[in-house]
Amino acid sequence: MPPSTIVSLVPSLTELLFDLGLEESVAGRTRFCIHPKENVEKVPIVGGTKNPRLDKIREIAPDLIIANKEENRKEDIEELQEDFEVLVTDIDSINEALFAIHDIGWTCGKQDEARKLISDIQAEMGRVPDEPAVTTAYFIWRDPWMTVGHDTYIHSVMSHWNMENVYKEKNRYPKTTLYELSLRKPETILLSSEPYPFKEKHIQEISAICPSSNILLVNGEWFSWYGSRMLHGFRKMNMFRKAIS
Repeated sequence: MPPSTIVSLVPSLTELLFDLGLEESVAGRTRFCIHPKENVEKVPIVGGTKNPRLDKIREIAPDLIIANKEENRKEDIEELQEDFEVLVTDIDSINEALFAIHDIGWTCGKQDEARKLISDIQAEMGRVPDEPAVTTAYFIWRDPWMTVGHDTYIHSVMSHWNMENVYKEKNRYPKTTLYELSLRKPETILLSSEPYPFKEKHIQEISAICPSSNILLVNGEWFSWYGSRMLHGFRKMNMFRKAIS
C-alpha cells in the first residue's frame, strides 16, 4: 500500500513528490525545500538537511521518509530507520538520479507519472547540441575554493554536456587554489549560485589570475538538483551549452 504520510529530507526530491502528484501526502520537509514555492510553504519544516528535528519527525509519524546518502547524516538516517521506513537515495550520476525517480514513483504508487517524467528527461538529454568539448572548472565554494570531482552528480551533468572537468581526477568536492586553477588553464570557469552565492565581484577576482578563461555565473540548480528539476535544468543546459561554445 502506498504511503499516505511522507517526510522528505532532500530538497530536490521534495519537489519530485509534488510533481508526481503526492502533494496530499507530503507532511514534512526541510527549510531548504523551496520548490514548488506555492505548495511547499504549506508543509511543516522539520529542521535542515544536516540537522533534522527528529522529535518533530516522530510527531508526524510518517509512513515513509525520503533521505539521501550525501545530503543527510548517517547517524540521523540510522536513528530514523529504527522506527520508520526510510528510502535512502544515493545519487552520484544522471543515471542514478533516474533510478531514484523510478524507485520513489514505484514506492509511492505513482509508477505511470514516474515513467513519463523519466522519458521526458531522457528526451531532453538527447537534444544536447553538437558542440566541441570545452575544458571547464566548476566552483561550489570560496574560502576555501572548492570544486567537483569525477564521482559527483555535477560532474555527470558536465560530462553529458561535453564540458570536460579539469578536476576529473579528484574525488567528491576537493579544495583547490586559484594558483592551481591557473595552472590547469580551463577554457571556461563556472561559478555556481549555490551553495556559495557567487557574484560579479568573484568573476573579477578570478579573471586577474585566469585572464584567458571565460568566467560565468551559473544557476546551480541546473547542475546539482536532480528529480523533476532535471527536466527544467536540462532544457536550460541545452541552451547554455550553445551559448558558451
